[in-house]
This record gives sequence, C-alpha cells and structure tokens, in this order.
Amino acid sequence: MSDIYDYLVISFCPHRSPLMLTGCRNLSWTFFSLTSRRLWPRQSFTSRAALCSSAFSSVLHSLSSSTHSHHFLPSTQSSARLPPSFNFSSAHSSGLMELKEVLQVLEQLAPLSLAESWDNVGLLVEPSKPRPVKTILLTNDLTDAVMEEAVAVSCDLIISYHPPLFRPIKRLVQKDWKQRLAVRAVEAGIAVFSPHTSWDCVKGGVNDWLVGGLGSGQVSVLSQVLGAASHSHKLEFTVRSAEELNMIMEELKACDSGTTLQHSGSRPDSSGIHVSVTCCDSALTPSVQALLGHSTPSQSLSIVKLEKHPLLGHGQGRRSVLDQPVTVGAAVQKLKSHLGLSHLRLAVGWGQTLESSVCTVAVCAGSGASVLNGVKADLYVTGEMSHHEVLDAVAKGTSVILSDHSNSERGYLAVFRERLAVRLPDSVTVVLSKADRDPLEVV
Repeated sequence: MSDIYDYLVISFCPHRSPLMLTGCRNLSWTFFSLTSRRLWPRQSFTSRAALCSSAFSSVLHSLSSSTHSHHFLPSTQSSARLPPSFNFSSAHSSGLMELKEVLQVLEQLAPLSLAESWDNVGLLVEPSKPRPVKTILLTNDLTDAVMEEAVAVSCDLIISYHPPLFRPIKRLVQKDWKQRLAVRAVEAGIAVFSPHTSWDCVKGGVNDWLVGGLGSGQVSVLSQVLGAASHSHKLEFTVRSAEELNMIMEELKACDSGTTLQHSGSRPDSSGIHVSVTCCDSALTPSVQALLGHSTPSQSLSIVKLEKHPLLGHGQGRRSVLDQPVTVGAAVQKLKSHLGLSHLRLAVGWGQTLESSVCTVAVCAGSGASVLNGVKADLYVTGEMSHHEVLDAVAKGTSVILSDHSNSERGYLAVFRERLAVRLPDSVTVVLSKADRDPLEVV
C-alpha cells in the first residue's frame, strides 16, 4: 500500500470539470468530461467536432507524456499541440459555414500561439454584419490589386500571409494604402485574417516546405518555439494535517480566479505533509499572501520559477542534412523549380564553386538573416539578406541563395489551400490570388 500513497496528485479545473488522480508508478486514472449541455446546444456540428477533436488530443497527450510530467493536465494554452485532422467536408456537406468556424479550422492547422511575440496575427478585420463564408482568397500580400480581385470574386474572407495591419494606427484615411485597404474591406464586408509567423513556425509549414525543395533529409528546427504553459510558478510548503491542507487549498483555489490549480502532497511524516502547488502569474501574489497567513506553511514556503518546454518540430528556420547531397549548381536548379522562378541570386561561398557539394542546408523564409546567423551549413536559402550579411556568410564558406522576400513564401499557399479545402464543406471555395506577386522582378 505504501507504493500507492507515495505520491498523489489532484488537479482541479472548474471550467472543464476534469479530475485527474495519478498514483505512483503504474497506478493512474484519468477522468475527463465535457459540460455538453451547457456548450453544445449553441454551437454547430463543426464547433462540436472541433471541441471533441481538441479534447481527444489533450487526453492522448496526457496519457503519452513522460513519467516526470504526466500528473499535469494539458494546459488550456498549449494549443500548439495540433489536434487530429477532421474532414469538415463530410460534416458540412450541404450546410453553410460561419466565420468563427473557419477560424477554428485555421487554428487547428497552425495555432496562433506559435507566432512570434512581435507579430500581428489572427483576425485583423471583422465585418459588423456576420455572413456565411462562401469564398476564401489566399494571398501572400494584400495589395490594391488583390483587393480588387477579392471584390470581383465576392470574397468573404481574405487570408493574407503578411499582416496588412502591423503597426498601431491612429486614423483610417485614404492617403495611406494599408489604411485604405482596411476601410475597403470593412465597406465590402470582407474579413481579413493573417497567420504570418505561425505558418513559419508550425511543423509542416512554410519553412518545412521551403527546405523540402532540396530533397529529403534529417530536418531540425533552428529556433525552437517554447510552449505557453498556464502554470509559471511552483509553491512548496508543509502543513501539519489533512484538515489544514484542505482549508489552505480552498483559499488557494479562490486566489486562482477559476484557472486550473494543481497540487501534490506526499505521505505524512514527522514534519507534516509536504505540498507542491503550481499556479499562474496572476495567482502568484494572492497565493503567497494566503500561505503567509498560516504559521507552518509560511515558515517552510519556497517559490520556484517553472521553465517553458520546447514544442518539438515547431519554430523558426530549418536545417537539413540532405539524404542525397547536391552540387551548388544543382541546388539552384532545384529551387528554381520548387519556387516557380526563372532567376535566383547566388553568392558562392569562399573556396567553393558551382560544383561544390552541398550536404547541409539552412533555410528561413522571408528575411532570414537573424535566424540563419551563426548556423553551420554549406548553403543558406532565404528571401532576402543585406549586402553585409551575405558577405559574412560567404567569408565563412557558406553559399547563399536569395529569391526575394515573398518568393520564398508564396509557393506554400498552394499547399495550404489543399490542407484547408479538405477541412471545409463543399459550400466553401478556396482560391489562390492571381494578382498577388512579389513587387520586385528581374528586367
């Protein structure tokens, strides 16, 4: 019996009503319930499917986690763990789809939590009068030409890879082209959504597509994304009895403002019951104040800052050790074909030639110098780098291929279109912009 009671964990989450009890070693139980009567009557079949898919993924994750962490319930913010794909065509074979439902699908394909902190991603323009989404236009950049195209095809949602609204604005006037586009979208009742760096970072996203242009290989992430854990601090303290523990836990639950509160307690010994509680940032101060109001916990209290864990496979940039090395010249031809371009810019690394072998390649879509800097590879591939950044790479013997910024990203739209289309009903058409192009061209 002592093995069973060596370690006991209880997790509470008022909103989801889950309860998880984990015993030592092989003794574990997981119970999960959805408050379906409260949630489902107001949601369509798609929303229900998304909820079930997300919940099922969370349960699978908790069961497959390593032994040192499987007493934690999946965080409500760790949406970067992609749920199983769901074919929405079968669910919505004849029905209409609302904007919020499309946004749920987009979140499943590339969680916005993966985006860089400086980025402006998500829904940027929302019409005041909701209407079913029938036509979605994919573009790398939202320009005047693309907006004309969107209006012409009666578009309901524009997915613009680059956010047309990035910096804070104080007015909406016609003389600024980005503000003009925002006003035009509002007037036409067109929603605008931007995924940007969430597509860059997600596993199977823009950067994986880009590095795949040189063939298969052992791919690693250059700059790993860290999980957005809901619990940031661990409080460790001692109580004298189970009664005192129950009283303190009630106080701490009140401090946690309804978010998940997790605690574990060891078997009582001569010094009492040793307790460990994890909490979020907002609950830290009131939780500490509550503990300081009790004699035994206040004397034994220690606070530990929890580190965020990397989300494997997600992050900026990719490095590939090619299964079949190619020459520099062959790499140029492969990328021309992959990107659909007739010209690329090439800087040959010091001591290298067009016949030199490329065994390792590092890529970063867009403007990738900051991500590629210092990475050891035979070849860098990105959209743009400054003159001096190219010189630095070449001096180290690394060749550089530049395609111009959006040319390193645009080809992924066709890939994403297929992934999105199979998750939408037949009533929704997803089209690629014909007016979208890089502003620079070789003449």
